[in-house]
Amino acid sequence: MAALINPSILSADFANLERDLGAIANADYAHVDVMDNHFVPNLTLGLPLVERLAQVSPVPLDVHLMIEDPDRWAPGFAEAGAASVTFHAEAAQAPVRLARELRRLGARAGLALRPATPVEPFLDLLAEVDMLLVMTVEPGFGGQSFIDGTLPKIRRARAAIADAGLDVWVQVDGGVSRQTIERIADAGANVFVAGSAVYGADSPAAEIDALRALATSAQHVH
Repeated sequence: MAALINPSILSADFANLERDLGAIANADYAHVDVMDNHFVPNLTLGLPLVERLAQVSPVPLDVHLMIEDPDRWAPGFAEAGAASVTFHAEAAQAPVRLARELRRLGARAGLALRPATPVEPFLDLLAEVDMLLVMTVEPGFGGQSFIDGTLPKIRRARAAIADAGLDVWVQVDGGVSRQTIERIADAGANVFVAGSAVYGADSPAAEIDALRALATSAQHVH
């Protein structure tokens, strides 16, 4: 599975989002964090902005909904042009129905788990989604340090996906940097969200290339 780098625009300059999307044109996706100040203690950006970003972004949008009631709100983001829409298992009332609706609208469906949420209750639902997002920090704010205790969960998720013969991506979001990405890739993740590591670098594009190379080499150890 190719290593995909999805920089988080949570670390970009919100007054210059089109410019900062242009700075990551060599990324695989742009990761867009939507927070509602209920599910997580932060408020970021909403549907009108995502719809506009989808029109100007040089790469597809990977939208991560950290919101309550995604059953109601998530389909709108697929309709707005997001290539991938991820909702939280802890917030969805009918995750399979929602995933099927997102796919029907043409988006990849992602299921996200907070660090303390076990993956086991959701293993039987993996065929219904395109991606499993394992949060490796508590969602809500950028710049947090990686939680190493999430690595076994990534391994168990990847093993279950392989055992079922599924083509499901495993995404990791939180504390991804040159210091952590090899451990994460070795555990079985193939999609990496990096915010401050990319946007804090002198050259975001060069940092994306460096992260992708590290992840790819770690994946091929197996």
